[in-house]
Amino acid sequence: MRKRRLGNSDLYVTELGLGCMSIGTEEKAARKIIEAALEEGINYFDTADLYDFGENEQLLGKALKESREQVIIATKVGNRWKADKSGWTWDPSKAYIKEAVKNSLKRLGTDYIDLYQLHGGTILDPVDETIEAFEELKEEGFIRYYGISSIRPNVIREYVEKSNIVSVMMQYSMLDRRPEEEALPLLHEHGISVVTRGPLAKGLLSDRLLEKASEKGYLDYSLAELNEILPSLKEKLAPSRSFTEVALQYNLANPAVASVVAGASSPEQIRLNAQAVKSEPLTEKEVAFIKERTKANVYKDHR
Repeated sequence: MRKRRLGNSDLYVTELGLGCMSIGTEEKAARKIIEAALEEGINYFDTADLYDFGENEQLLGKALKESREQVIIATKVGNRWKADKSGWTWDPSKAYIKEAVKNSLKRLGTDYIDLYQLHGGTILDPVDETIEAFEELKEEGFIRYYGISSIRPNVIREYVEKSNIVSVMMQYSMLDRRPEEEALPLLHEHGISVVTRGPLAKGLLSDRLLEKASEKGYLDYSLAELNEILPSLKEKLAPSRSFTEVALQYNLANPAVASVVAGASSPEQIRLNAQAVKSEPLTEKEVAFIKERTKANVYKDHR
């Protein structure tokens, strides 16, 4: 599987990463999914301390123990579970980040985290303090690099200006083109990579198309608009390939994107996603057709 450099780091991530949130909590089943990813050549695994109260990190760490030096583990911090586990609070403080990293390392069964990401954030956060925490963790050898997971243009700009982030994780797809105007060009210009999530737009951009469509539509698309646009895209772009291929290749067509992180709840799903990423890239004409048929949506609420 092809690899791309993550920002200005020395990490080279596969074009497809495994989003581990969907692997479940049953160890045997989770291990099979992770092993299928390794078999397909995937080296980038994305988890978070929030997933399954930390159990996700634990399962991933166990499954990757024998391959630790060959893989890139990314996890996230900032969401703090309440004592009764009824929900979580947001805590981007230096004290919490430096405490949480030790717990993640323990659960993952590793001495270092390749990519440590802030799991959200707003413009009201103590950004300088948060950056200080990540920089110290780098100096101390607990993490190799850091990034943020955010779709807020104002927050992204702050980190571009003040920090040494190598990546930003954000939702991006043919139906969610919000990053194209404000985020992707800025990050590409500064040599910061984008890791995308949600490339299949809740399954709307898979071959199942409208099977799981909501009456509310998707983002600023009504159900009627989806019923019109999706079949026409599939007919034009995927007569002899899967629509999943088109969706993943659309993300990879943007020069700012290093890896597409897709979830999988079965080994078969991993294999299909891997096949999609290994397929032929979209032509410039195909990308232009997609942009012509879909909305160039922009960020409204998330600033």
